[in-house]
This record gives sequence, structure tokens and C-alpha cells, in this order.
Amino acid sequence: MTSGKLFDLTGRVAIVTGGNGGLGLGMALGLAEAGANIVVAARNQEKTAAALSQIQAQGVKAIGVTVDVNLESDITAMVGRTMEAFGRVDILVNNAGMTVRKEPQELSVDEWDQVLNVNLRAGFLAARDVYPHMKNQGGGKIICIGSMFSIFGGGGSGAPYSSSKGGLVQLSKSLAVAWAKDNIQSNAILPGWFMTELTSTVPVTQPERFDLISRRIPTGRWGQPEELKGAVVFLASPASDYVTGAVLTVDGGYSVT
Repeated sequence: MTSGKLFDLTGRVAIVTGGNGGLGLGMALGLAEAGANIVVAARNQEKTAAALSQIQAQGVKAIGVTVDVNLESDITAMVGRTMEAFGRVDILVNNAGMTVRKEPQELSVDEWDQVLNVNLRAGFLAARDVYPHMKNQGGGKIICIGSMFSIFGGGGSGAPYSSSKGGLVQLSKSLAVAWAKDNIQSNAILPGWFMTELTSTVPVTQPERFDLISRRIPTGRWGQPEELKGAVVFLASPASDYVTGAVLTVDGGYSVT
């Protein structure tokens, strides 16, 4: 296989949960640039419409599906809508995530469950629902988006987030073992500190924290969403057919300092 074909996703179909903004949109655009048709699965329809315009500008087909990943029925419907529209699903990017910023002792059970349900349970449900379709078509790629807090503790306000993201990495590894026989590769990406709409105010509102983090990153800067494109395309493409159960950090070297 030529190097060009190794990363060619023409005709493939990718579901990206939380794909209408931030890191999710960055990855969706990378997959589209490589030729994949995209299903943007998210709640905010206005943001999804804007994301679809950017994705379709890459010359691929893209649809939006309104999904509340807390609801098993919505996740099942998301996969069903994908099959109706495209007849196949080759790539699942489990990207949807959230957090509740409270000290552990202040968390309610409902708040804990909310974070674990969105970040971990939804990833399992989506993988479970795409599995029969990937198996029937001869294989597929599952990519779980963890976090550097899959490695580190998340501090006083990050207990449910860190726990869920660590669990997501272990889920990814478990699926890799269970589904290798079906030619389904399951891997995880751990993003570091990235500039998105959620973090763009940090340099102004928390300058000391921003400086402290930036000085620890060997590259000396925070990442941009488009800098996840290479990692997600690699793990979605034939180039990674012998890579499964892997964890790829994309953090400018933060986790090795």
C-alpha cells in the first residue's frame, strides 16, 4: 500500500460525538480532509449547522444528529441514523465530555453520575451499538478521547472527570482485546492543554495559571484543535491496522516533564 493510501479515508464514515466545536470539530475536519463522510453528533443544533458548513466545504458528505449522550435511546438512534444515511460506519470518535468543578466532598451522587455517564458510559454505549455494523462490514476503528488527566489526578475539582477519563482509556484497551478478532482497532488519544472556546479566556482571567502551565509544556505553548488532526486520521486509517489498545498523548510533551 502506498503512503498516500495509508491515510486515505475516502468513502469511510465517521461518527464524532461532540463534533460541533472545540477539539471535536478539529478532529472532524481532519477526518473530512482525509476523505471521510462525517456524522456530527451533538446537542446544540446551531453549532452543529455551523460545523457542517465547514466540514462539507472539504468536499465530503456530512449530517448532524441531535444527541443527548445521557440517553441510551439517543445513542442507538444516532447509530441508526448513520446507517440510514450512509449504510455503514467505519470510525467512532468518542469525544463528548463534561465536568463539574467541585471539591470531591461537595459532589452529589447525581453530579458524579452525570460526569461518568457523559464521559464513560456514553462511550461504551456508542461502541456497543456500532460493533455489529463494524463486524458485519469486516472491521472498524474506535477512538476514545481521554485526557492527560487519564494519567494525572485532576486536583480537588477534577475527581469525576479524571475518574471517567481514566476509565475511558481502560474501556478502549478492553475493547481492543475483545474485538481484535473482528478486525476492530480500539485506541485512545490523550489531549493536553488546548486553546478552545472553553479555555480561550484563561490567559486573561487566570494569567498566573496560564503561565505556570505554559512553562511546563516543553513546546512552550498550548495546542490548537487542528493539531489533533494527524493523530485522529492515523488511528482512523489503514496506517494503524496493527495498532490497537494504544494510548497516544498529544500534549506538547507536558506529560513527560
